[in-house]
Amino acid sequence: MATACSTTSIADLRAMRRFRFVPDSVNLPFMSWRRVAFICSFAFISLSVVLFFIRGLNYGIDFRGGILIEVKTPEVGQIASMRDSLGTLGLGEIALQEFGAPDDILIRVERQEGDEKAQLEAVSLVKARLEEDFGNGLDYRRTEFVGPKVGSELISAGIKAVVSALLAMMVYIWFRFEWQFSLGAVAALLHDVILTIGMFALTGLEFNLATVAAILLIVGYSLNDTVVVYDRVRENLRKYKKLPLVDLLDRSINDTLSRTLMTSITTMLALISLYTLGGAVIADFSLAMIWGVLVGTYSSIFIAAPSLVLLDLRRSDSPKSDESTGSNTSI
Repeated sequence: MATACSTTSIADLRAMRRFRFVPDSVNLPFMSWRRVAFICSFAFISLSVVLFFIRGLNYGIDFRGGILIEVKTPEVGQIASMRDSLGTLGLGEIALQEFGAPDDILIRVERQEGDEKAQLEAVSLVKARLEEDFGNGLDYRRTEFVGPKVGSELISAGIKAVVSALLAMMVYIWFRFEWQFSLGAVAALLHDVILTIGMFALTGLEFNLATVAAILLIVGYSLNDTVVVYDRVRENLRKYKKLPLVDLLDRSINDTLSRTLMTSITTMLALISLYTLGGAVIADFSLAMIWGVLVGTYSSIFIAAPSLVLLDLRRSDSPKSDESTGSNTSI
């Protein structure tokens, strides 16, 4: 009985190992499409830059400044009805989110035109509406005013965070591989960041601190995909010493294609669930991540690897060995 179960388990494991999302025999000519990919990417990057300077971004309260009101409610689950109630006040953008406990809600109100008196009047309107619709059992924990100066400082901090991440990753790739790999990876990351910002400029979605966090996550995801491809390129450079570089890059991309697509698809399924079921609070964040996974997968195949041809990678520029850099295929 035990022997039969063991034989069945081994057979099942072998069947699982034989299953691959992309067959081993696949040999797609990715490098022959690199010129078309470069042209398309350049066009979309140019469009994103134009949209950024012409339409700009729809900055959220985090960057524009506004009013913060923290309130503790007597019951949980009132955030949706509060959002609907306050949305009719005509005070512009009003965002609500849970702050720690389910009955602790943070209300963000768009900065009103005028001086401090206008901000105080807006606070009075919010409190009056809440007490009218939800009774007097509300406990106002704090009320703060975020000025435009703080918003500009947050914009500067967000830019510094993204630039610092790009520089740190460029140095990491340089030490792990060679300078051609480093520049190729940074080109792919810049491609993803610019297209994500362009998407926000085109759609008019709110650009806030959560979006900055999404961009940083996109940078990390894209780099992970790129490192997987570069690891295989490094391995094949040592394995196929006479294979032309273009053919070697094609082989490397095809070797890692199953892993790349499976990672992207499983990540997308989780993000789509967040977007559809997570509510309005994380909808923009989830959408940014969905877009980032798409462009990150594209750039790891059509930007990062083909960039090595443009940067004239040669056999003499052999990447560092696994003994000095490690053999993991992800970061």
